[in-house]
Amino acid sequence: MPEAAGLYYETQGFIDAPPLILSSGMGGSASYWRPNIAALTEHFHVIAYDHRGTGRSDRTVTPRIESIGDDMLALMDALNIPSASIMGHAIGGMGGLALALDAPARVDRLVVVNGWGQPDPYTARCFDTRLSLLRHGGVRDYVHAQPIFLYPPQWISDHHAELEEEEAAHIAAFPAEMVEQRILEAVRFDVMERLAKLVVPTLLLASGDDGLVPPGCSQSLADAIPGARLETMKWGGHACNVTDPDTFNALILDFLRS
Repeated sequence: MPEAAGLYYETQGFIDAPPLILSSGMGGSASYWRPNIAALTEHFHVIAYDHRGTGRSDRTVTPRIESIGDDMLALMDALNIPSASIMGHAIGGMGGLALALDAPARVDRLVVVNGWGQPDPYTARCFDTRLSLLRHGGVRDYVHAQPIFLYPPQWISDHHAELEEEEAAHIAAFPAEMVEQRILEAVRFDVMERLAKLVVPTLLLASGDDGLVPPGCSQSLADAIPGARLETMKWGGHACNVTDPDTFNALILDFLRS
């Protein structure tokens, strides 16, 4: 099992291609990016990893969002990667923001998918609900409700059997302590006052029908980051890279290869 700095990781693509590190959202799993890997590996050496505290990585709980950036840097050091492009979904992208602010020379390009730079009232309300489900209903209730926050309604209906089949596995591997602490940290995270100093080329990708993070959060990031590019997918929900991978992959590659 590949491991570096306590982190499980997977690599795909040609070793001499430009490196691209993928950091998922709250679930922290490298497998989240499965719908995108084939398209990305045509152009990049792709490294996807399980967040610390989740999956096959060291199960030490590291709740601060900034620690996601620290871990990506530790992974790059362990793999002798001087610099890489970073793509992160939600808190994975926010960890990328922290890394780009603290170590800009190590980040070639940054993609933040459905992320935010400061607490948003709607997102905080959603997280309050998810936290209550976890604390009072338990892991099963949290996991069963999770698709509501991730996917558009029709997509959930169309993929009901698949979601039901996956649910037991998600429950069995669910890192409850880590998720609870990460939710609390996600609504604390605020880097808006630092973003004017961000020098890394950055793409903010939003989904217009995101049921967890309003697209205005990406707009605020784009307004605050010098030279940032904003793209908005009309449809796809919070996990738009899963529900509409073709559109997502095209937008990402257009930026990463420009």
